[in-house]
Amino acid sequence: MHFHGIAWTHSAGTPAHNGSRDLVRLVPSGAEATKTETATVVVIEKRALVRECLTRCLKGASGHTIISFPSVDSWLEACDDIAACLIVLCIVGKPNDPEPHREICRLAQAANRLPTIIVADVDDPDQIVDALDSGARGYVPTSAPLEVVVEVMRLVKAGGVYVPASSLLAARRPSDGTASPQGSNGMFTKRQAAVVEALRRGKANKIIAYELNMRESTVKVHIRNIMKKLKARNRTEVAFITNEMLHAQNRGAG
Repeated sequence: MHFHGIAWTHSAGTPAHNGSRDLVRLVPSGAEATKTETATVVVIEKRALVRECLTRCLKGASGHTIISFPSVDSWLEACDDIAACLIVLCIVGKPNDPEPHREICRLAQAANRLPTIIVADVDDPDQIVDALDSGARGYVPTSAPLEVVVEVMRLVKAGGVYVPASSLLAARRPSDGTASPQGSNGMFTKRQAAVVEALRRGKANKIIAYELNMRESTVKVHIRNIMKKLKARNRTEVAFITNEMLHAQNRGAG
């Protein structure tokens, strides 16, 4: 996701940086916090630069009032004084990792439970399902453009649920009738199997990323993991080894 601006935001009780000017006072601090300054959307993101950029971008693109917090704890401390209607929770890592999973569940179980959208780097279907099972109402990978995030906000605010269909369809996309390396004793995940199939066809990382709707950096991670599993030194060996695996499967099936 690309960001085009920076806004200084402070959660309740957090002092301004020394020597800096409070450019956008989105959340009043201390005794100034009142219900007269209400918020439409809450952004929770622990990385300061990403938080400030995302806050400004969402405000400009959606027209909503946006407030931001560095953690779920800081939001829950201030939530009684803020009339919010939606939460955008940014996840670093996988949604089913212990800390992100705990944060999603805490928001879902809070007394003032609000519909929550997850924004995460991971777009694996299993991870998406885990996030929804934990209480999220929407899931947007960071590979999506800003306009998609804004539309998802509107949908979830209206009571809908959003998942990236392209990610789910990519995971279910069949090959051309040949066996899949995923069938070899469960060696590969669905996403890895899709990458292996693309490598067998000699496709470049950029093409694989486009066709499977993932980042090129994610494709590289999958390829490294595939090479480790196969003890291959490069992508050419991956293609050779997996071709042999498929031939062996086909002979066994025959």
